[in-house]
Amino acid sequence: MGFLIRLCLNALALIIVSTVIPGIKVQGLLPALSAAFFLGLINAVVRPIILILTLPLTILTLGLFIPVINACLLKLVSLMIQGFEVHGFWSAVFGAILLSLVSGLLNLFINDHGRVEVVAYRQRR
Repeated sequence: MGFLIRLCLNALALIIVSTVIPGIKVQGLLPALSAAFFLGLINAVVRPIILILTLPLTILTLGLFIPVINACLLKLVSLMIQGFEVHGFWSAVFGAILLSLVSGLLNLFINDHGRVEVVAYRQRR
């Protein structure tokens, strides 16, 4: 259940990003769900391998190469899914950054079981 809710939230994040970034287009709910699924799959399988292979370059650029990797993976997903398009390198970079922010904000209050979880702030004594 939690997986489906996170998938829907990530699809919503893709739709939000497509309205903000002019070079990213999502043509409906099904392409957004498909793109969110494949983006999650690629981020789980391919991204760790790429991060390890590009570790020297990432260290050399003080981590600024990671958004480039995320942009390339976003572009890769756009090549796989019909109805989800990413035009241009900078659209992919800004889209990947904004997608991670929006997705992180949407998933902030969802626990592992897919339920809304409000964490109360406790003061230290």
